[in-house]
Amino acid sequence: MSEILGEFLGTMVLIMFGVGVVASITLNKALAKGTSWLMVAFGWGFAVMFGIYTAGFFAAPGHLNPAVTISFALGGLISWSIVPGYIVAQIAGAFCGAAITTCHFYPHFKETTVEEGNSVGIYATGPAIPNKPFNLISEIVATFAFILCLLTLGEFTEGLKPLIVALLVTAIGCSFGSTTGYAINPARDFGPRLAYALLPIPNKGTANWSYAWIPFVGPTIGATIAVVLINIIG
Repeated sequence: MSEILGEFLGTMVLIMFGVGVVASITLNKALAKGTSWLMVAFGWGFAVMFGIYTAGFFAAPGHLNPAVTISFALGGLISWSIVPGYIVAQIAGAFCGAAITTCHFYPHFKETTVEEGNSVGIYATGPAIPNKPFNLISEIVATFAFILCLLTLGEFTEGLKPLIVALLVTAIGCSFGSTTGYAINPARDFGPRLAYALLPIPNKGTANWSYAWIPFVGPTIGATIAVVLINIIG
């Protein structure tokens, strides 16, 4: 149960900071509005770092990501018995993190229309160019690169390893992130997307559910390919 709690709280922290940085640069009258993609990349990188540290405090492995959990189980790195609990905790944590950040920015949502940026993109990912086959490929490639590098770290909750993961996520954002917003994590996308759909957010637009399968399927495929490759050559 401690590990489940760690995955829940770690993912909640990840989303609080991650959604928070996008809200900061998007919503009207926020002091950071209009700042650069680099802020997004570093913001999400550090969000992952603090999420991993939070999870590690509760002796959780710091997956914070169903794609990591599923691919590690497929690769024989963890037991399948813990997978359902981890995934539920990750998605619930993501939803709660998005809800907390919504409360924080509530006055700014009231000041921002859909046309001005009050969209599901604050919470979840979407493509720069809508092309589902290539959007799927983008998520596969980004997650493959992420997991391939992540697997070289071993237990990544230890010492300064969460900082290395933060830099890795930042690098993914700078290199592969600008096509689809680099979900690389089904919980990071689905939990906040659900929060945007269900919470009474002023002036909100649609949750774009027709796209939501891509940030779930793509990261899972990319992560699985990385784990299988490492198992073959390792």
